[in-house]
Amino acid sequence: MRHVIFGGDGFVGRHLAPKLVADGEEVVVADIARSDLAHYRNVRFVTCDVTDPASVAAVGLKADDMVYNLSAKMLSPIQVRAKRHDFFFPVNFHGTEHIMQAMDRASAPKLVHYTTDMIYGHTVTQPMTEEHPVAPLGEYGWSKQKTEELAAVWRKRGMSISLFRPRLIIGPGRLGILEKLFKLIDWNLPVPMIGSGKNPYQFISVFDCAEAARAAWKAGVPNEAYNLGSLNPPPVKKLLGDLIRHAGSKSILIPTPGWAVKRTLDLLDLMNMPIMDPEQYLIADEECVLDVSKAERQLGWVPQYRDEDMLIAAYSEYRAKKAGHAVATKHVPAE
Repeated sequence: MRHVIFGGDGFVGRHLAPKLVADGEEVVVADIARSDLAHYRNVRFVTCDVTDPASVAAVGLKADDMVYNLSAKMLSPIQVRAKRHDFFFPVNFHGTEHIMQAMDRASAPKLVHYTTDMIYGHTVTQPMTEEHPVAPLGEYGWSKQKTEELAAVWRKRGMSISLFRPRLIIGPGRLGILEKLFKLIDWNLPVPMIGSGKNPYQFISVFDCAEAARAAWKAGVPNEAYNLGSLNPPPVKKLLGDLIRHAGSKSILIPTPGWAVKRTLDLLDLMNMPIMDPEQYLIADEECVLDVSKAERQLGWVPQYRDEDMLIAAYSEYRAKKAGHAVATKHVPAE
């Protein structure tokens, strides 16, 4: 079988592609840019801009292809309010639409597509299952939710589409919003929390994320949506406290009134000086924990990495880069 990975040079794709090669599969990466990655010795690369239907069509999908859509614009770098729709929708929504249309023309019915847990918005029930109400809080979440609506349409036309809704994906090569946290810890400065820090915070490892896509293919690409997150996420206070101790920092954690911090960040956002995206800070003190048991039941997928270990690994990479030491994985920009 041939596996075509749109956005395959990005964060998750660069881990998925070598997994599939190790399975003895033929792999094609279609992306707007190509990095210097070892697995390209065994993987075909095709330049592709998903915002251009002709570019997607030129990839040359075939009827028996297994297709993955990992192309996306992420919440980093932060965008000002007026630019968010035009930043997210061309790639996240229209790019997905172009891929599904190309699949239809090629009679290629199997797709693994990544959306986000940001489609849920505020926590209504906990833990959050895949049946949690959908109410995105911003353009990023909406751009992804609209792709799920597209998937529902194409499923009725005969496609098999597995949807994944990951929490914040971390791993080698990308720091994102964590870099601000690491700087405070490095400088021994107080680390403010939004709220008391008693609520848990859940990550998902990029390695577990890539394995989920492989598991969906192995399971026959079920027409289902799946949450992706770690198991037993610790409270924010413990997660950050463990990191500060690991770093040997003198930083202290500062609980804050969540409502006051959010209103302040709202004001900065209105003034076009955002320091966090509203989709991040509006839920920062909530019990946003994804129930991932459905993926275990139906795909045999179980996350292998703990939040504490993921955060410390990210900090260690940050320190290594700051010191100018060589690291195994180069920087991965937002797709």
